[in-house]
Amino acid sequence: MTPVLQVDNLCVDIQSDSQWRSVVRQVSFVLEAGKTLALVGESGSGKSVTAAAIMRLLPEHNTRITGSVTLNGQALLPLSEKQMRAVRGGDIGIVFQEDCLNPVFTIGYQLSEHLIQHQQMRRREARQEAIGLLKKVRIPAAEKRMQDYPHQLSGGMRQRVMIALALAGRPKVLIADEPTTALDVTIQAQIMALLRQLQREEGMAILFITHDMGVVAEMADRTLVMQAGEVKEMNATADLFAHPRHDYTARLLAAARHLIHPPALPAVAEPLLEVEGLTCRFNLRAGVLGRVTQRIHAVEQISLQLNRGETLALVGESGSGKSTLGRTLVGLVAPQAGRVRLNGEEILAAGRPLRTDLARRVQMIFQDPWSSLNPRMTIGEAIAEPWVYHHPGERRQARDRVAELLHLVGLTPEMASRYPNQFSGGQRQRICIARALMLEPDVIIADESVSALDALVKMQVMQLLSELQQKFGTAFLFISHDMSVVRQFSHRVAVMQRGVIVEAGRNEDIFHRAQHSYTRRLLGAVPVADPARRNRTPELDNSEIAHAIMPVNTVIPPLVYRQVAAEHQVVVNC
Repeated sequence: MTPVLQVDNLCVDIQSDSQWRSVVRQVSFVLEAGKTLALVGESGSGKSVTAAAIMRLLPEHNTRITGSVTLNGQALLPLSEKQMRAVRGGDIGIVFQEDCLNPVFTIGYQLSEHLIQHQQMRRREARQEAIGLLKKVRIPAAEKRMQDYPHQLSGGMRQRVMIALALAGRPKVLIADEPTTALDVTIQAQIMALLRQLQREEGMAILFITHDMGVVAEMADRTLVMQAGEVKEMNATADLFAHPRHDYTARLLAAARHLIHPPALPAVAEPLLEVEGLTCRFNLRAGVLGRVTQRIHAVEQISLQLNRGETLALVGESGSGKSTLGRTLVGLVAPQAGRVRLNGEEILAAGRPLRTDLARRVQMIFQDPWSSLNPRMTIGEAIAEPWVYHHPGERRQARDRVAELLHLVGLTPEMASRYPNQFSGGQRQRICIARALMLEPDVIIADESVSALDALVKMQVMQLLSELQQKFGTAFLFISHDMSVVRQFSHRVAVMQRGVIVEAGRNEDIFHRAQHSYTRRLLGAVPVADPARRNRTPELDNSEIAHAIMPVNTVIPPLVYRQVAAEHQVVVNC
């Protein structure tokens, strides 16, 4: 079979500080129509640079590309920029790892313009096609979302829009750079099903860049492993998983299958954080007068308890209210009802100001370490900032504490003078963990703290969190959509859907005796890092997702839970 994409001896050199540095060396592969090649490796291995070189997206003034890239017999490297522009978004589509939507245009406008440019559609026809694409990637209330700007969508929803944009041109080759990293397992399974369906219908080839070995096992026909810009191994996926030939491949697979057991719980449960009836709603306005017509019920009647030294995992789809709950607990969002107590003392309640003297004992690790670190501050200054705010005049102690914490999270004190852009993604996440530990908190809320990390770094960060919990007795509220991580790291699990906890229980109760249909659907969508155990391909579901946007006069009755076991509850009226 003639390959649709062929890469031979691709080399990429980048100039920095007047020095040329080789970042990709002698990469070669072929990609046939209807097949998927997975490109895997740790952060900085050259995966994304390889994709950017194929698409000719690297800046020409400081980049040198040699070798050859051929698409359907046409060499791409000699093409002019005008000729390449016709190729991009047409015969080759790409889903970028980071959000590349234009913040000043609505998502409907951006999708329609893409269809008008590449499919020569009329504007009305393009609008209807755009709505269909949003429904295909399961954007709730698709027609209304056409008027939204990127900042009005969650990270997972923005990623879905990016996938819709890439699929709009019905490309012959789709380069997917971490396309499902920001998505929960149910949407991830649907996106993978959608990509496979398009492969069958269009004969589309996919170059799938990911760090999730479970996704590789589910999606890829062949797998190429990269390290430090070089190809270490390439083989049929089933053979590579069963018999890895290179030591680095074996370590990647071991990290994906590695089990980290959370520390044993204290003999006597000591309640630390208690949440009672917490409710957060956001107004949606419409019309010339901007009247409130709808409300987003982001968090609805949430009650939970977190004990000292315990990890409670909070799981659910994007938009289920997990991050809003976490942000409310640290005072970043004001609740409309409910209260929060720490060690028996009230720190937050509806209509009352946050008690900052107590709230400092609850810290948060945000999902994106890059955006949560000030690029103009050294990491030493960023870590010390909470201490300096609460202990003015104690800068010497702050410096000593920064050095101690950097050592604790596996970095060196000498790194304190560096800036965030001088660190890898995994290192930046460690810096954020150090900052969260600066005030010696009793509770840490970790919001998707390992979702964007590759398997090796993810294992290291999880091991670090487990060791810190064992050493300090810290309690974790672990917000995640990665069910495999939750299974390894948590003592108890609470499942959220549309702002409501629909089921909660001990780890083994949720994973082995799930009662709610939504919980079972989440668990059934988890990809397994074993090609021999590929899940049955789910039916592509293009139905509207039930969402938490309700009319302004909607009255939610008190939630009722059924007790399944000692610590296992499931909602019965939602």
